[in-house]
Amino acid sequence: MIKAILFDFGQTLVDSSGGFRQAEKEAQNKIFKDLGVESWAEFLADYRRFRRDFHARAIFSRVTFWQEVYVHYGRKPAPEFLLAMEHDYWEGVKAATRFFPEAKAVLKQLASAYRLGMITNGQGQQSSGKHRVNLFPGLEGLFELIIVAGEGGIPPKPDPQPFLLCLEKMGLAPGETVYVGDEWVFDVCGSSEVGIQPVWLQHHSVSRKWPVVKTSAPIITSLEQLLDLYPSGTMSTVKSSQ
Repeated sequence: MIKAILFDFGQTLVDSSGGFRQAEKEAQNKIFKDLGVESWAEFLADYRRFRRDFHARAIFSRVTFWQEVYVHYGRKPAPEFLLAMEHDYWEGVKAATRFFPEAKAVLKQLASAYRLGMITNGQGQQSSGKHRVNLFPGLEGLFELIIVAGEGGIPPKPDPQPFLLCLEKMGLAPGETVYVGDEWVFDVCGSSEVGIQPVWLQHHSVSRKWPVVKTSAPIITSLEQLLDLYPSGTMSTVKSSQ
């Protein structure tokens, strides 16, 4: 019997995709100009390669990532330059972060039948408490527990610890919970590894290349579809996506 539904935050409840794209463009241009390298194409290929590598390793600190780019080009960046750029980066992302249109109504309806929790990865900033989830104080009234993994000594997803900590604090067994997220490795694989039923959100409004994988996890394209999957305290039968 499902008692609780747990959620990721970014690209699951809110859409920050436009903000990330713009923030990345601005960071790339600033670093390229500061490095003074000649080939934009070569620089961009290197930048994107390092970004993919850091993301795969669940390292979300932009400063750490950008330092690696500088090291690759034999340069030592000014710390204050990178910190200022990181600040501007996240301010841009925050300014462009919006709830998915259906999110609030779906959460309120689910909250009438289920306990709700959130497990989201931190943003890799040096100071804790700066995650953009803080832009939405009304969320605290809907979620029994919010865990920002990657802060306070809690490793980021897909490490099992944030999932297990959430279960412990809420007094739940893995089989009593569902986890909804947009990332294949961090959310779907991370939650299923500890026995939580994952639901993979591939929101229809997000332009993105989703991994092509075989999974028995339900795949939804709108949060509203959760109301069909979990209309009561038991999990309804759903068609697995292959």
